[in-house]
Amino acid sequence: MMETINEIQDEIIEEFEGLDDWMDRYQLLIDMAGDQEPLPEQYKTEQNLIDGCQSRVWLQADLTKDGEGGTAKVEFKAESDALIVKGIISLLIRVLNGHTPQEILDADLYFIERIGLREHLSPTRSNGLLAMVRQMRAYALAFAAVKA
Repeated sequence: MMETINEIQDEIIEEFEGLDDWMDRYQLLIDMAGDQEPLPEQYKTEQNLIDGCQSRVWLQADLTKDGEGGTAKVEFKAESDALIVKGIISLLIRVLNGHTPQEILDADLYFIERIGLREHLSPTRSNGLLAMVRQMRAYALAFAAVKA
């Protein structure tokens, strides 16, 4: 059984709570960026670039089904040319990947506040974070509309 969005968020909060120093938290983000699968070149298109990010962030979303008549889930892949940003998008993917469009639309992404991400990011990165969340929700909304 797959973990819920909130269970994954709680795990992330726990991982960050052990780190008091923000340099350590940034290092954890950079490590997460390194763990993320690179985005295949064919997805690095203008169309997949997220508006509102200072660094370049590509986001690819696909709707996949578990077998015939299975539940449709959204699969996200992403890449950024900035390590911290790549770490942030990898966190978002970890939380939202493999969930239904409706679960993504209903999700309250409280982990962003709880790990202090928004307050410790520069205003441009913070705007970029919101742009990434908006884009992921936009994909979910589009997929939900297609299915309906």
